[in-house]
Amino acid sequence: MESIQHRTVEVNGIKMHVAEKGEGPVVLFLHGFPELWYSWRHQILALGSLGYRAVAPDLRGYGDTEAPTSVSSYTIFHLVGDIVGLIDSLGVDQVFLVAHDWGAIVGWSLCAFRPDKVKAYVCLSVPLWPRNPYVKPVDGMRALYGDDYYICRFQVAGKAEGEFGKIETEKVIKNMLISRTAGPPILPKEGLGFESIPDFPLPTWLSQEDIKYYASKFEKTGFTGGLNYYRNLNLNWELTAPWSGAQVKVPVKFITGDLDLVYNSLGTKEYIESGTFKKDVPNLEDVVLQEGVAHFNNQEAAEDVTNHIYAFIKKF
Repeated sequence: MESIQHRTVEVNGIKMHVAEKGEGPVVLFLHGFPELWYSWRHQILALGSLGYRAVAPDLRGYGDTEAPTSVSSYTIFHLVGDIVGLIDSLGVDQVFLVAHDWGAIVGWSLCAFRPDKVKAYVCLSVPLWPRNPYVKPVDGMRALYGDDYYICRFQVAGKAEGEFGKIETEKVIKNMLISRTAGPPILPKEGLGFESIPDFPLPTWLSQEDIKYYASKFEKTGFTGGLNYYRNLNLNWELTAPWSGAQVKVPVKFITGDLDLVYNSLGTKEYIESGTFKKDVPNLEDVVLQEGVAHFNNQEAAEDVTNHIYAFIKKF
């Protein structure tokens, strides 16, 4: 880990913390919620030693990157604007993109808005979510799963933060990262459901040191920055109307676990298996389904994910 370098760059009006290692073509990693650059530690070390420049920022609102206070400062245009600014700051025209969870949503939007910036995209967990021109996303989720579906509960500013604040940050992080709930996360009427969970031993892929690192950053920043991404889902739907029905044409490899909560909800499995995903992403070259792996596959199945990334990008 000591070989990973850290610096701050100015992009799109904010200061962004970046971790990086190696020299060569840039592989840019985008994390999800509730994560940090640190979620890519295994891939940074591996690809940074294989002739690539591995770069992983803390996204807007996370870790050591600035967190604007306004909810409306977290639209998809802000998030993609940050990444375009970061790519430009690296002095390259294009990157290999690797992204997971919310980072994957930002990644799909980057590929739609600025395909000239992406040589190829390795996407983890969240496939392209085509825009339904008739239903706003949060409205659709509420109709499908009710008010206590986690994304619906995240919508009210301050509410989820209050629930997170009642539990030790280490316990919040641990329970989210090791969750094996293979379906839509429905929260109890009060709280997050973590409060009464016994203290299970950590899996082999996650150490107490890892938990402490995440917790140290979220204790400093809180969870508001990350939650604000969810609070812009309906606004993003309005803003991205010009891309309704647009295909994403960059080369893509998609990797998910068969226990991933996204794969097992919102019709994701059916979307992938029906061939509609391939129609929306005509240069989708491969879909990898990892058996017995849950949502945080970049950490749980780190070596397998790294091998898939390397096998894909070295073709270009």
